[in-house]
Amino acid sequence: MVIEILQALRDCKDYISGEALSDTLKVSRAAIHQSINNLRKEGYEIEAKQNRGYKLISSPDFIDKKELSAFLSKERMENIETHDELTSTNTYLNALAHQGNTQVQVVLADFQSQGKGRLGRSFLTLPGKGVYLSYLFKPQTKPQDTAMVTAWVAVAVYRVLKRLYQIDLEIKWVNDLIFQGKKIGGILTEMAVESESGLIQHIIIGVGLNIGQEEQDFPDDLKEKAGSLFMETGKRIKRAEIAAALITELDLLAEDWPQENEQYLKIYKEHCLNIGQELYVFRNEQTISAQALDWDEQFGLIVQYPNGVKETLRSGEVQVRGKSGYIL
Repeated sequence: MVIEILQALRDCKDYISGEALSDTLKVSRAAIHQSINNLRKEGYEIEAKQNRGYKLISSPDFIDKKELSAFLSKERMENIETHDELTSTNTYLNALAHQGNTQVQVVLADFQSQGKGRLGRSFLTLPGKGVYLSYLFKPQTKPQDTAMVTAWVAVAVYRVLKRLYQIDLEIKWVNDLIFQGKKIGGILTEMAVESESGLIQHIIIGVGLNIGQEEQDFPDDLKEKAGSLFMETGKRIKRAEIAAALITELDLLAEDWPQENEQYLKIYKEHCLNIGQELYVFRNEQTISAQALDWDEQFGLIVQYPNGVKETLRSGEVQVRGKSGYIL
C-alpha cells in the first residue's frame, strides 16, 4: 500500500485528499494517515493542509522499491529485489540462478560488504553513495563472447548517463568506466556454462557506479584514480533514477543481442580511450609495451608490439598511459 500511496502523491502535482486516497486504495483514512507518518519518518517530505490533503515535496535518495517504482512499471518491479546490504549482488543473484529461480532478474543493494571487481579484486562500496546492481542475462551464445557482453554493458551505461545528464563517459577496455579522468564505475560479468552444449547457461551482469562519494570517502591510494558523479559534476543525483534507467537500458540490450553488434561497436569505439594509446600488456607476470590500434567485431583489442607483431587481445591486463590522466 505504501508504494501505491507514493505513486498517487507523485501523479498528483497538487494536493490529494486523504479521502481520495482512501477511496482509491480501498483502505481506511486512519491507515492512510499512519502510512503518511511512516513515510515521513523514513525521510519523505509530505506536506499536509487542512481541507486540501497531502502533497509530496521531496523524496530521500534511497535505492529501494519505493523509489524505483517512480520510474519503472509495476510489472517490471515484480522481477526486482532490493536489499540494504549483501555480500555481493553478483554472488547473490548467481546463487538464485543456480537454484533455478527464474522470478528474480535484477538485484540491487545499498551496500556490498564484499563487492567484487575483475580478476578477483575488491570493489569499494559505501552505503548511500552508489548504484550496485546485478542483472540476469540468458543469451544463446558461447563463453568467448562474454567480452562482447561486457562491452555492450559499457555502452548501455554510456547511453544512460548521456541521456539523463549529458555526461560523456569514457571506457577503458574492457570494463572500467571513466569520467573526467577518474574511474567512476566498473562492470563485472560472470557466467555459467552448460557442460553438454558448451553454451552459456546464464550471465550475471554486475554494474557498480560511484554516485555520491566525496574525496574523503576514498582511501589515499585511490584518491588520484577514483571519482564519483558528484565529485566531477557537483550535482546531487538520485540513485534510483540512474538504476531504473540502467535496468531499462539492459532490457533493451537483451532485445538487441546479438543482431545490433555493429551499432554497439560503433559507440564503443567512439568512447573508448585505449585506441592510439601506449599500453602495458600484463601476461604471465611479464609486462609488455604495445600500441592499441583498433577493435575487431568481437571487441578484441588489436595491438602492435615494438617488433611490429600484431595481436588481438581477448583477456589480460591492459594499462593506459597518459590519456585523461587516468592510470590503472
